[in-house]
Amino acid sequence: MNTVFIILNLIVFVGLIIGLVLLEHRKMKFSYRVMIGLIIGLLFGALLQLLYGMDNEILSKTVSWISLVGSGFVRLLQMIVMPLIFISILAAFSKMDVTEKFFKSGVKIISILLGTTAISAIVGIATALLFKLDASSINLGDDENQRAVSIEESANEMGDLSLPEQLVSLLPSNAFEDFAGMRPTSTIAVVLFAVFMGISLIKLLQKNSEHGEMVRSIILAVNDWIMELVKFILRLTPYGILAIMANTVATSNFAALKDLGLFVIASYVALIGMYLIHLLLIALIGLSPVRYFKKTAETLIFAFTSRSSAGSLPLNIQTQQNRLGIPSSVANFAGSFGLSIGQNGCAGVYPSMLAIMVAPVAGVEVNLQFILTLIVVTVISSLGIAGVGGGATFAAIVVLSTMNLPVALAAVLISVEPLIDMGRTALNVSGSMLSGTITSKTDGTLNKEIYNSNQMDELTTPSI
Repeated sequence: MNTVFIILNLIVFVGLIIGLVLLEHRKMKFSYRVMIGLIIGLLFGALLQLLYGMDNEILSKTVSWISLVGSGFVRLLQMIVMPLIFISILAAFSKMDVTEKFFKSGVKIISILLGTTAISAIVGIATALLFKLDASSINLGDDENQRAVSIEESANEMGDLSLPEQLVSLLPSNAFEDFAGMRPTSTIAVVLFAVFMGISLIKLLQKNSEHGEMVRSIILAVNDWIMELVKFILRLTPYGILAIMANTVATSNFAALKDLGLFVIASYVALIGMYLIHLLLIALIGLSPVRYFKKTAETLIFAFTSRSSAGSLPLNIQTQQNRLGIPSSVANFAGSFGLSIGQNGCAGVYPSMLAIMVAPVAGVEVNLQFILTLIVVTVISSLGIAGVGGGATFAAIVVLSTMNLPVALAAVLISVEPLIDMGRTALNVSGSMLSGTITSKTDGTLNKEIYNSNQMDELTTPSI
């Protein structure tokens, strides 16, 4: 009898997938289909839990099949992270004029990313203190305890490194090892390797223009090739989102969600507060924050629903170039660096709030010295955060271990992690686009006609 119900559940799930396919054939806007997939997934997951309950065998086997779509989509996103970061940075160098002052723009972008991460940490700390978050009152269930063991193992793999040793570990020693993601700091190592290769390309163009142009054309061709792969994977987003949300809601422990509701509310207060600071910074450089909001909203919605900064990169770059009037090279740099450096949500707000929440459990006094140290550690730890799920956990491990706080307590949020991660990812992408906008405006390279125009080019990447 159980098998019959499982088959019926899966038939309904396949029917929902087919419905999304029909919407695509009817040329419905991509962002609308993603939102519909999100809503349908939430409703279907809630229905499954309502009908069967969390610990039911029918539900367990149903979601294991549904996860083929959801987990498969996440793995495809993870697959493209390293090649996407590498080729995007190389393409940024390839699209630059050899006389362009790339070093100045690059340093400015990184400084803005890290600076806004410091502000994000302050906002996270202030919000956690305002809401009086305390992990000592939360009991860990079986899932949380399993996650705690996994987090402790990850922390042990990182080793007992001092902060200077952690900084040295950011440098690539074996590019192939880092492309395979074999180290916690592989992402930033790939970024640095791409930067070194890009600088070498600029030197080659200056010394031997014929060979340099040959290499440049190859890089741009490979970039187009990789982007076609990204477009193919992004087309699967509505279906992946449907499966992920159905799986998440169907297996969520709503009793635990009730206990952690305060943290969810506090998190979104901090995330929204930091986004308002982004808009304030736009206003301070003499641009309209309302136009920035309108022109970036579609990309931020995609980032929110997909929970992938890396998957949002093509839309991120398109938005900067076509809607905000940012030069191609700056847009590529800001988008690419924003995948692994100074993510405001995952590496700023989240670990700082978690540290404040965990400190009482460890008997650590949250005083001015602790807060200042936490801000510095959060900024440094924000180097090398991956742009697909798991980056926030890595940031939390680094921050908590450096602050001598129990890393296992990062597991207390497992039941609300997907819900928080949506907002974190959107803030990450906004921070990336913000760095490109400020850099371009202060460099005098921003096309104000495009920025101030009411017309917005359609973001076509996912629908190709």
